Amino acid sequence: MRKIIIADDEHKILMSLEYSFKKNGYDVFIARDGTEVLEFLKTMVPDVILLDIMMPNLDGYSTLDVIKQDEKLKDTKVIFLSAKNNPRDIERGLEMGADAYVTKPYSIKKLMQQIEEMF
Repeated sequence: MRKIIIADDEHKILMSLEYSFKKNGYDVFIARDGTEVLEFLKTMVPDVILLDIMMPNLDGYSTLDVIKQDEKLKDTKVIFLSAKNNPRDIERGLEMGADAYVTKPYSIKKLMQQIEEMF
């Protein structure tokens, strides 16, 4: 079973993504900001991390910085899922090492398909 961390501060988004990924056989972990993601990463290595950029405490960019410095997470796929749809934001996210950048609103079906194609 693949493990996924979903990090977003919007409750409705978390609930719909959690439901969809569980339905598709994923072991789902929910984080409301970057600090919660980093707490999970102390005890597990997920297959995928879905990261919102604009979150309280520790944003997605800063969280990705920490992830990319950890050798044991080198095979973990990181996908930004953000309302920031400016081409410069997308370019920055990909340059920082995100495996993909998906803008909100998004199709859960397409997101799921995109993730499946990464493996």
